[in-house]
Amino acid sequence: MQALASRISYVGDLGWELYAPMEQGACLWDALWEAGQAQGVVAVGIGVYATTGRLEKCYRAHGNELELEYNLVECGLARKTVKEADFIGKEAYLAQRAEEPAATLCTLTVEDHESSSGTKRYMLGHEPILTLGGEPIVDRKGRRSYVTSAGNGPSVGKHILLAYLTPEYANDGEKLLVEYMAEQYPVTVEIAGNGALFDPENARVRG
Repeated sequence: MQALASRISYVGDLGWELYAPMEQGACLWDALWEAGQAQGVVAVGIGVYATTGRLEKCYRAHGNELELEYNLVECGLARKTVKEADFIGKEAYLAQRAEEPAATLCTLTVEDHESSSGTKRYMLGHEPILTLGGEPIVDRKGRRSYVTSAGNGPSVGKHILLAYLTPEYANDGEKLLVEYMAEQYPVTVEIAGNGALFDPENARVRG
């Protein structure tokens, strides 16, 4: 059996991705499961990769946070410097860096999940973010703020939301609302811009 191991971590911890031919998948799983027993290996689903681990580290995802509607500056992925060599899109990229972002990708947490009926509700994504007065948040380009990704963060004990907010609301500690199933729930902006709720120094990834 042969497999290609790639040192990568999209879950915010020391990790590898293993690539093997489809027909060797079951054999690879059995080998890993057997070898991991002494270390207390636990099987987890794709939810950790796509939601739980990703959101605790506030990693962006294509099709959610990373799309053509928002640029690299707004999603917090602009580098500190720009290389001197020319590249496709450089002129547009420099123009984006030169202006104040119309919106900033932020990490929010839900403060209270209880609905008026006493049932706890957990956002799934695409819910509108509102001001404390219940008004929609719209940036100067006409884009409304909504939840791009949502999921539980067990390591931080919070339900995590990612959303683009206008400059006046993109502040650490800002109090806002999220609308879900015709009711509004209090949320707090934990991180305005790029950052991580869990292991912000990336010590576990480097471990």
